[in-house]
Amino acid sequence: MNELNFLEKLLDGIDVEWMSLGNIGSFIRGNGLQKKDFVESGFPAIHYGQIYTRYGLSADKTFTYVSPELANKLRKAQRNDLLLATTSENDEDVVKPLAWLGGEAAISGDMMLFRHEQNVKYLAHFFQSEMFQKQKMKYISGAKVRRVSSGDLAKIKTPIPCPNNPEKSLAIQSEIVRILDKFTALTAELTAELTAELTMRKKQYNYYRDQLLSFKEGEVEWKTLGEVATFRRGTAITQKQTTPGDIPVVANGPTPTYFHSESNRQDETIVIARSGAYAGYVSFWNQPIFLTDAFSVHPNLKIVKPKFLYYVLQNKQEHIHAMKKGAGVPHVRVKEFESYDVPIPPLAEQVRIVTILDKFDTLTNSITEGLPREIELRQKQYEYYRDMLFSFPKPDVVEA
Repeated sequence: MNELNFLEKLLDGIDVEWMSLGNIGSFIRGNGLQKKDFVESGFPAIHYGQIYTRYGLSADKTFTYVSPELANKLRKAQRNDLLLATTSENDEDVVKPLAWLGGEAAISGDMMLFRHEQNVKYLAHFFQSEMFQKQKMKYISGAKVRRVSSGDLAKIKTPIPCPNNPEKSLAIQSEIVRILDKFTALTAELTAELTAELTMRKKQYNYYRDQLLSFKEGEVEWKTLGEVATFRRGTAITQKQTTPGDIPVVANGPTPTYFHSESNRQDETIVIARSGAYAGYVSFWNQPIFLTDAFSVHPNLKIVKPKFLYYVLQNKQEHIHAMKKGAGVPHVRVKEFESYDVPIPPLAEQVRIVTILDKFDTLTNSITEGLPREIELRQKQYEYYRDMLFSFPKPDVVEA
């Protein structure tokens, strides 16, 4: 990378000092701001929860507002402050940073800011690095809610290049930020491209599925599901009753709830979730499964192919979901599906339709599965270069 070669020259012969955060800045806790204080217009304000939900957005956008009268009583973030949410239910999100690039904004008492004279995005990138996380973990306390104090944060060491030459130090920090921001932007760009491609493919797939499964009056024979298939309820099982294995336990959702060593369905199986938020959800399994809180549909193979019947039901998924009954725990019943009308074209035509839809399904799923994988690869690439760019010689306190 040309950027890394340039940075290597920039770092050649320079001194890097690992300095305590308390020696390069100060921590300031917010005060008094609650979500109920937000108004439609007024003085810009930031609640600590917004660091979790909006992290990654450009911080020069106004988040929310409080009245000017209240703002006069609150502590305020200034441009170049590092905003921190210092409590969370998990260790990873404790001290989640947001480089504040906006104007003055009031902050809540459940967050703090770090005021300094370094490059704020340089610090924000470092706060996400493994080197920072290892140091932070020593100071986290609390059972259900995990937290860290400003006094302990002040002890954490941070690499500062050329600490005695602020101008050169900021130039080096800015170059590191530029490289890391480039990786962040590439990840965002790739995500947008893949998401757009996935949306287009899904629309294309749905269009052809609708076309292939739409039949004119008199073109095919219509029968009820009860005439062409039988239904079987799943077997109740709890996680404690399972034994280690790789057989998916399929219940009332699109993914396995856990795994088991035994199966109660084999080969091609159409599954309809029986109850819960996913009641009526149609899925297809071409492998051994253990079916529990759902029922399976078993077509007469002389009349209809399982995969064709699955595509027919999947195409009516929205209508099937609307068949749910019950307020507390919604459910669908077998007897309602027994009278459900389905088209029955000749078996050869069913095979042709399934072949076409399988190709679209494979393409759509490959993009769906590839999206998080590509994003993860980009994220790992970013993390690799981030950790490499911060891999200055470390003092013993950082290595420990």
